[in-house]
Amino acid sequence: MTDPKTYLGPAEEKMEMAVAYLDESLAHIRAGKANPKILDGIKVDYYGSAAPISNVANVSVPDARTIVITPWEKSMFKEIEKAIINSELGIMPENNGEVIRLSIPPLTEERRKALVKQSKGEAEQAKVSVRNARRDAIDGLKKAVKQGMPEDVEKDAEVSAQKLHDKYLKQIDDLFAAKEKEILTV
Repeated sequence: MTDPKTYLGPAEEKMEMAVAYLDESLAHIRAGKANPKILDGIKVDYYGSAAPISNVANVSVPDARTIVITPWEKSMFKEIEKAIINSELGIMPENNGEVIRLSIPPLTEERRKALVKQSKGEAEQAKVSVRNARRDAIDGLKKAVKQGMPEDVEKDAEVSAQKLHDKYLKQIDDLFAAKEKEILTV
């Protein structure tokens, strides 16, 4: 007889990973405040290989609306500026020869709504991943019944899978609600 945990364990792991991925994705969405994480997706050419900005420069946030990038090498100024301009960040870097400043502009109402919509899309993707993990677990349990698992054990395991599903969907909703509040707060 197969243990239901062999199906529920991987499902819970996938659900946890979906929530963690959503948390990371939402951190990259700009909410009008300076956050160095918005630069994580931007790569610069560093001696022939693509490297994150944080690997070639010091990134700091002196106030709520400014990100300061201090490259470790003078040759990286142009590369970092070019990477930021070509990114989807939508912010023009200011270079004074010592540091590169990114002034985070206040968000317009239209931009706020677009960011909420983008966040909602990320949350929906995470929900789909959680639902897929639950479906995979339930499919595995149904196959296990054919291989000799008692039906009452399978039904109990299905209920457990549903409880896991509900728990992780609530976490996703909470993450989205927090991000939505952060974006819409002027």
